Amino acid sequence: KWTGVRAPARAPSRQVSWGSPVQLFNGRDLNGWRPRTDRHPGCWSVADGILTATPPCVDLISEATFQDARLRVEFRYPQGSNSGLYLRGRYEVQIQDDAGKALSALRMGGVYGFLTPYVDAAKPAGEWQTFDIALVGPRVTVVLNGTTIIDNEVIPGITGGALDSNEGAPGPLMLQGDHGKIEFRKIELIPAV
Repeated sequence: KWTGVRAPARAPSRQVSWGSPVQLFNGRDLNGWRPRTDRHPGCWSVADGILTATPPCVDLISEATFQDARLRVEFRYPQGSNSGLYLRGRYEVQIQDDAGKALSALRMGGVYGFLTPYVDAAKPAGEWQTFDIALVGPRVTVVLNGTTIIDNEVIPGITGGALDSNEGAPGPLMLQGDHGKIEFRKIELIPAV
């Protein structure tokens, strides 16, 4: 049996006011997060203020949900690794060892399969990197390591691996853990008010 949910109307850009920052990762434990499935228990761990997914692993989902928000995420991965951030659990911003490679919607900082970064701002594997992401309605701005790589563009729909297709509803942040090793030391969300 199939069901569907109509995507919300793609409204024009709008200005929002931002609230106070919320630390989604406290640096001590997995409080506020749950695994997507019960496969590979213990594959996400916290040590010395760093949240780590060690393969084989599963995705990790925040208990907090949001609609419009800004995110600041600091992350690191080893050579050849692949991960992603799912905004509202539906739109994957790609994390991948792609420094110096051709730009594509499937590469570092792209909205998977839809939006291609304008420039390569990725650092080499093994270095800490930063995403500053703003999501307002279906519009996203992605800043990687201080460089705007996607600016206020419309995400046309959910990406593969999405938790659901209800684009009009709030959703969690999901950290992709089922591909490669990934580390996070900061995950901060600033909700729109």
